[in-house]
Amino acid sequence: MTAARTGRRKPPRAGVPRKLTLDYVSFLIVFLGLPVAIFLIFVISPFIQAVYYSMTNWTGFSANMDFIGVQNFVRLFQDPTFLQAMGNNALLAIVVPLITIAIALIFASMITVGGPSHGQVRGLKASSFYRVVSFFPYVIPAIVIAILWNMIYTPNGLLNGLIGLLGIDMNEYAWLGDERTAMGATIFVIVWSMVGFYMVLFVAAIKGIPAETLEAARIDGAGRFRTVISILLPQIRDNVQTAYIYLGILALDAFVYMAGLNATGGPGNSTLVMSQYLFRTAFEKGQFGLASAMGVVLAVLTLLFAALVIGVFRLIGGKDEGGRA
Repeated sequence: MTAARTGRRKPPRAGVPRKLTLDYVSFLIVFLGLPVAIFLIFVISPFIQAVYYSMTNWTGFSANMDFIGVQNFVRLFQDPTFLQAMGNNALLAIVVPLITIAIALIFASMITVGGPSHGQVRGLKASSFYRVVSFFPYVIPAIVIAILWNMIYTPNGLLNGLIGLLGIDMNEYAWLGDERTAMGATIFVIVWSMVGFYMVLFVAAIKGIPAETLEAARIDGAGRFRTVISILLPQIRDNVQTAYIYLGILALDAFVYMAGLNATGGPGNSTLVMSQYLFRTAFEKGQFGLASAMGVVLAVLTLLFAALVIGVFRLIGGKDEGGRA
């Protein structure tokens, strides 16, 4: 009676099925059915096809193929070149996210809470300028970045020239032509191109923290470092987790950077990654079945990496408020 008098509609009782009205059905079709259909057609279906091709000896240029079971997978894990490429990918997946996130967090902290220790909590002066400059490399296409740094790393390139101005003769050192420096130089390029984006991501996350929390920490005597470790990091843990997953997926692929910096895989395959070896196997050797097996292994490793990162972050962070694990 009260609801009828005030013109309010009673909320539906729990457990009562919703009536299939035209509005409700159209909502399900547009916002649930269509995305699911697109996902099944363009994601799940190609992956299932790749799994099937990985169990054949398909050359990629013929309709004929024979089913050979798991022979391609057995062959892969007996191939020292593929195992080396997998190891290079694992190294990238560990090092690139750690370095990128650490530098991005340092820059984001300086821009947001690294300012004066008195008055309102704020970042360094001209922080907007630093933000724009740091973000600039991200807007450049990855292949352009790789080609530019390939030219910088050449024996007569800009890097050796700048070092020469300091009085150090590098004897036209080939940074990408030596096994000792090829991977390190490659990691530097990937980190350089990604730091700006994740710095902006962390800045946006830190801006979402209530100012009262930071002010209270300052009143309690917390310094900048203590504020970052005890206040900022726990508050933006989900953002750091997402950043680590995306950077890990980038590192497990890294085809564009590797192809632009060292298309041959580097000296002694020191920078060869699985995606490069996959491309070479498919289009140079005409072994699409074996290349599909590499793609399946890469996809499984990517899923395992994402699950591992989520599990580790949940283990470190424990349960959030509200019982969310």
